Amino acid sequence: MVTHPADRKLSVVEHTQLGERRVGIEPTGGIGGDELDAVITDLKLVALGRKRRVGAFGRDPVRDLLICEVEEARELFEMDPSLEDELRAQLLPVSTELSRLQEDALFDGKYDPGDAVVSINAGTGGTDAQDWAEMMLRMYLRWSSDRGYQTELVEASPGEEAGLKSATMTVKGENAYGAYKAERGVHRLVRQSPFDSAHRRHTAFAQVVVAPLLPDTEDVEIDEGDLRIDTYRASGAGGQHVNKTDSAVRITHLPTGIVVQCQNERSQASNKQTAMRMLRSRLAELAEEEREKELAKERGSKVDVGFGSQIRSYVLQPYQMVKDHRTDFEVGNAQGVLDGDLDGLVQAYLLARAAGKA
Repeated sequence: MVTHPADRKLSVVEHTQLGERRVGIEPTGGIGGDELDAVITDLKLVALGRKRRVGAFGRDPVRDLLICEVEEARELFEMDPSLEDELRAQLLPVSTELSRLQEDALFDGKYDPGDAVVSINAGTGGTDAQDWAEMMLRMYLRWSSDRGYQTELVEASPGEEAGLKSATMTVKGENAYGAYKAERGVHRLVRQSPFDSAHRRHTAFAQVVVAPLLPDTEDVEIDEGDLRIDTYRASGAGGQHVNKTDSAVRITHLPTGIVVQCQNERSQASNKQTAMRMLRSRLAELAEEEREKELAKERGSKVDVGFGSQIRSYVLQPYQMVKDHRTDFEVGNAQGVLDGDLDGLVQAYLLARAAGKA
């Protein structure tokens, strides 16, 4: 059987080439043949990582159309260099699509193309940690909106003074799980605490847990005897119904200690159904983590997915910087990151992970 190149996963070298090469058409400078040839090379290379099967001997229509547009632009430029500005504007959509295809090539996990369940849990730091958990929820909601994802808040437990003890949301969209997988781990915030009358600098932690949102048809075996199911009165906003009935459901999976809860539905049965779906997702994620650990052993590297795995620091005082400790990627505009500008940090991690460096 002959394997079409589009069905082959990118090698580490090819992933690195995609990450290091400058993407797209530069806004200034010439639009010469060498630059256009580089774009065509990128388009052909990125096709190797396409997940979509197009047949053993089939063609990739998206890639072929983009290559055709670039080749036509090169011919027109060679005939009349005065068309440079017009051709540059014409090729901007090609550059945008190329960036999307390059990122898509990095999502090669079983659940990467699908939806995600994202949980944020306040850690060490008291009220500051709970406030940090709420700040992170806001950050992820904005990032999801910028990427065109649909989000739904499933559960939110208010903090005692401010912020959130925990929050869980579903994220739906292309490659949502693959993108959010880069956020798993412990996030550290350093700032002058608004809850300290002396305005001293405090450190707070929050943990992000990401699981694939499995379809109802996905079969994950769960023994009912392994579950402890508790009901409680939902807290927070939600109207009179939420406050008068024990409709919220918390499910504990005893063998693993995984706890899921749901309170946004109007009935206890609906909340239980949603919570069970979340539990199946968490168990699937646990299996994925175990698989990653085994692969890391084979590669001779160590993967730490526990609560102590601090992946990123957000420093607001005495200076501003966000640093990903897995890749050493830094962003000076910390407020921009908190407003949802996470793409640079996430893409750096995905490239490092593809190269076996994270």
